[in-house]
Amino acid sequence: MEKATVFFTVDEVSMYLRIPKSTTYKLSMSKRIPCFKAGKQLRFKKSSIDKWVGQQENKTRKRHGRKRRR
Repeated sequence: MEKATVFFTVDEVSMYLRIPKSTTYKLSMSKRIPCFKAGKQLRFKKSSIDKWVGQQENKTRKRHGRKRRR
């Protein structure tokens, strides 16, 4: 049996990521978070959001893992 694909609305992805809706809109409009339009509504595929979060974690680790030069 196949798993159903889960899609979020702006409200749902904002709650999922615990960020303001305004930030979700800014990220989507600047194409920094994966989304698509269904008519006039933005939709976010849960698996794509989870992958994106992992990529953001890796970027943060790389930035904070480097030693600063004096």
